[in-house]
Amino acid sequence: MPTLRSIFRRGAVAAAVVIATALPSRALDAQDLGIKVGATAPGAPVETLDGKALDLGTLLAGKPTVMEFWATWCPNCKQLEPTIKAAHAKYKDRVQFIAVAVSLNQSVERVKAYQQRFQLPFTYVYDRRGDASEAYDAPATSYIVIVNAAGKVTYTGVGGDQKLDAAIAAALR
Repeated sequence: MPTLRSIFRRGAVAAAVVIATALPSRALDAQDLGIKVGATAPGAPVETLDGKALDLGTLLAGKPTVMEFWATWCPNCKQLEPTIKAAHAKYKDRVQFIAVAVSLNQSVERVKAYQQRFQLPFTYVYDRRGDASEAYDAPATSYIVIVNAAGKVTYTGVGGDQKLDAAIAAALR
C-alpha cells in the first residue's frame, strides 16, 4: 500500500511533468525554480543502472558537476542534448556530467536502452523513489544544476535552450 509520502512525491513529479511540457523550449532564468544558487548540494539516495544503492553526494565530492534531471521521453531534454554534448567536449577533463533519471513513466531498462543508443556523456543514476528530485526541488525534467568543487550550487535552469558554457566556466572559478 502506498504511503502518503510516496503519493505526494508521485503527484509532485506528475506536476513537474506538466510544467515541463507546458514550458516553452527557451530556458527560464536561473533561480526561477528549484534549489537556490549558493546552497550546499545535498546528497540523496539513488541507484546505479545495475541496481546498486548510491548516495548522490558521493558523486559530487570534489569535482565541478553538471547534473540534469532527465527522462527518456522529455522533449526539452532531447533539445538540450547538443548543448550537453558540446559542454562535455569542452570541459570533460575538468567537469563531470551526471544524468539523474527520474522514475516517472520510465524504467531502468528504458534508461539503459537510451544510454546505449545515444551514448550521451553522463554518469547515469536512477531516482527510483524521487529522493534526489525532492532534495534538489527539481521543478521539471530538463532541470540543470551546476555544482562547483566546493559543493555549492552555482547555477540552475530548466528548458531545452539553456546557455551552459558561461555557467560551467563560472563553476570552475
